[in-house]
Amino acid sequence: MPQLINACSFGLLLSAIAMTCAPSHGQDGPGAGYSDVPDNAFSVVAEIRAKPGKEGKLRDATLPLIKLVRSDPKTIVYFLQEDREANGHFIFYEVFANESDFEEHNAKPYVKAWFAKLPELAEGGVHAMKMKILTTPKD
Repeated sequence: MPQLINACSFGLLLSAIAMTCAPSHGQDGPGAGYSDVPDNAFSVVAEIRAKPGKEGKLRDATLPLIKLVRSDPKTIVYFLQEDREANGHFIFYEVFANESDFEEHNAKPYVKAWFAKLPELAEGGVHAMKMKILTTPKD
C-alpha cells in the first residue's frame, strides 16, 4: 500500500507541475487549453500550393512563421501542416478570439513579407476558409 500512495502522490505532483508550466494556448497535452477557446472563436483553415520546383523555397519561407505567429499573445492555436503525399501543399490551421485579432495578425510585418513572396513561390495564392469554433453547450 505505501508504494501505491507514493505512486499516486508522484502522479499528482507531476500533474500539478504540468498544470503550472503549461501554456494557456491549446497546443500542449490531450485536451489542454480547450477551455481557453471562446465560443464562436474565429478560425481559419487555409491552403497553399507551391509552384513546381519551388516546394523547398516555399517551405523555407513558411517555417519561420510557426515561431513568430505562436509568439503572438492573440494567437490561440497555429499549426502549419504539409501533405505527406504532395510536397509543397501546405495547410494552415489558426484560431483567434475574433476576426479583429486575425486581421491584426495579417497586418504584422512578417506576415506581409511572407505574402509578398507568394507570387514567385505559390500557385494561385492562399485559399482560406474563415470559420467559427463551435463549443459544447453550457449546462
